[in-house]
Amino acid sequence: MRLAWEIARRYLAPRRGGAFLSFITWISLGGVTVGVTALIVVIAVMTGAQEDFQEKILEANPHIIVLEYSGALRMGEWRGVRDSLLTIEGVETATPFLLTKVGLNRQDFAQAADLYGVSVGELGEAATGIEQRISSGTLDLGDTDSGFPPILVGDRLADRMVLLPGDTITLISMENFNQDPFGGIYPSIRQFEVTGTFSTGLYDYDMENLYARMEDVQELLGVVEEDQISGFGVRTDAPWQASRIATAIDSALGYPYYAMGWEQTNRELFSALKLEKLVMWIILFLIVVVAAFNIVSTLVMVVADRTREIGILKAMGMTRAGILRVFVLQGAWIGITGTVLGTGLGVVLCWVLDRYEIIRIPPDVYFVDHLPVSLQIPDVLLIVVGSIVVAFAATIYPAIQASRLEPVDAIRHE
Repeated sequence: MRLAWEIARRYLAPRRGGAFLSFITWISLGGVTVGVTALIVVIAVMTGAQEDFQEKILEANPHIIVLEYSGALRMGEWRGVRDSLLTIEGVETATPFLLTKVGLNRQDFAQAADLYGVSVGELGEAATGIEQRISSGTLDLGDTDSGFPPILVGDRLADRMVLLPGDTITLISMENFNQDPFGGIYPSIRQFEVTGTFSTGLYDYDMENLYARMEDVQELLGVVEEDQISGFGVRTDAPWQASRIATAIDSALGYPYYAMGWEQTNRELFSALKLEKLVMWIILFLIVVVAAFNIVSTLVMVVADRTREIGILKAMGMTRAGILRVFVLQGAWIGITGTVLGTGLGVVLCWVLDRYEIIRIPPDVYFVDHLPVSLQIPDVLLIVVGSIVVAFAATIYPAIQASRLEPVDAIRHE
């Protein structure tokens, strides 16, 4: 093995001394290095974007939502359901919420929005980050000077409508319609006072969501006497096991109740992110495959250039296996060294991008103001192993061709 390595090392260098590696060896080495670096950095960015989405979604959404099969998305006699939820393993808290679609009007501007009613007095350990901020007083849903019910508005919607704390807005219920004495139909309309704005970092949420007190939303919908809610937001002790806990809730509560985990309610988004990451894996891994072809061409050229030397080595007693090891070691050195250099460079670039936030992106277009980076050890290991395997595979054909050379024909080669 030592002899094979010495010969392989000489074949990596040019015929004439003065250089550590030949030019074509540098090209092959650089191809592997660049491919591995690009793969590590891009996959880290894709993973960072996915994790950032997950954090923001879990900030604005409960881990699990529990609803009742009904045409109006309403649940009555919900207090007993809440008591049952709190007895299920993995459930930390269950917070009631009321959701309705409203028309939002101020001066000449009108827009549809989702209005969430939250039970501030019964929050305890809230199910979402928004509710936690309301419960702690960071977001204010207390009494107002005007006497109108308080409401929280997403910051993007507030910017579009030029809303400031203290301004009043009109909400038009799209569910609660009344009939006047003359047979006309008119919706329930209430005025609210803006007491603050919130930001989740997700454009749709900050553009369409509103939060008010449960009793005020019930009054808007005319369901105060029935004390109806839409469902429960459940927080678990294991967000990544939300699907399993949702299944346990289904079994415990039975019909007409059902539960959905946050991954299910955002299935389209995360399916798109996973597909995008897979496509990037495939496309960028092709760079490593192209670099492997560089290794093949390098070894083929070495075989053609060193044919007489290979013949002399075989005439001196080196076996086919020995010749095979020479070229496998040569290709393996290029692949392993390129992979190590690429991994090191990729890790350093990821650290720099994450630490210094060099690449800034417009926050009004994307959900973050800098490129998110999250380097996962399993991803790095998979890239390293895949790159080395491809590099080894690239040495097989030229190494076999070299080992099959006949000594006499090889020595006569011009």
